[in-house]
Amino acid sequence: MTVPTTDSTRLAYRAWRPVAQPRAYELVVDRIEEQIYAGVLTVGDRLPAERDLASMLGVSRAAVREAIRALAAQGVLASAVGAGRDAGTTVAAMPSEALTRFLRLHVALANFPMPDVVDARVMLERGSVRLAARQRDAEALRGLEVLLTRMETPGLDREEFNDLDSDFHIALAEAGGNRLVADITTAIRASMRLPILQSCQATGAWRQISTRLCRGHRTIVDAVASGEGDTAAAAVESHIRYAYEALLYTR
Repeated sequence: MTVPTTDSTRLAYRAWRPVAQPRAYELVVDRIEEQIYAGVLTVGDRLPAERDLASMLGVSRAAVREAIRALAAQGVLASAVGAGRDAGTTVAAMPSEALTRFLRLHVALANFPMPDVVDARVMLERGSVRLAARQRDAEALRGLEVLLTRMETPGLDREEFNDLDSDFHIALAEAGGNRLVADITTAIRASMRLPILQSCQATGAWRQISTRLCRGHRTIVDAVASGEGDTAAAAVESHIRYAYEALLYTR
């Protein structure tokens, strides 16, 4: 079958470019990640020696070194030079800080619509406070009370208030006991730190807004402390939506 061509389709064909070939080290990264996803490599396992891995994958040793450097920077691998049982490259337990850093950058750079960010926070934090209300961990509640008291300090600097607000929501997520939810919450809240701070500094109604935010925090903590998960979930949703409407949607 012959497909008719027009001037526009000819121009489109002329604009095509050759498909870019992936760099060798990226293919090595893919192969190492495949072994991790498949469970062949787990935390603490040692990778084959650089020379052996290069031979197995049909790439240069330079490509292997670059792949290892890239994965080490992400916290996936750990390399130790020298000789002996501790030398070589092993699979590391990727710390929460590394996951949070990459999520934070992704959220910050992806330019998600603000309603999507708000809805994501609401879903995460509604679940967190329900878990926190079930746990009712005394130490976590004391930490939340300390943050509340500091935020309620008269004349508190707006930047410090914003930082304490971030700490509060992260602590609230951690009080639920779900590490992954807490890490994702941390990433989203951290990615919004600067735009929220800029709005805090720009608003002329800061005293009213900060007072209402503190009141919302207090309502959430009281519900968690009383074990009222549904009440805490409704309170945290109302609080988050108010904060974004008051600060980010009215700039």
